[in-house]
Amino acid sequence: MPTATGHTAAIRASKVIGTKVCDASGDHVGKIEDIILDKQSNAIMFAVVGFGGVLGVGEKYHPLPWAALDYVDDKKAYVVPYGEDQLKSAPSDKIDELTKNDGAAFRDRVYDHYKAERYWI
Repeated sequence: MPTATGHTAAIRASKVIGTKVCDASGDHVGKIEDIILDKQSNAIMFAVVGFGGVLGVGEKYHPLPWAALDYVDDKKAYVVPYGEDQLKSAPSDKIDELTKNDGAAFRDRVYDHYKAERYWI
């Protein structure tokens, strides 16, 4: 069954990881480094997007609500409805820290920051 944007409802994680991410103005801001899964609800908790850095040094990892990413074919990228300032001020940390204590602390902070609809309620 296709999504609202016409894409298939199922996608392989390996196809998503490495895909670039653009902000609301279409500027490239990073790429998807990982996807964090919520094993209890069978939902995607968040996507981890790497911002900045050179060869992984100085890179920041930002969790983004999965539902906020919309794949745009002509950009060959996920576009998020957030501006540069909102992305830069978002919670970020090392990937291992994002999943500490089952990832719930970062999940809650991120959904609050972006005022995103919570999938787990």
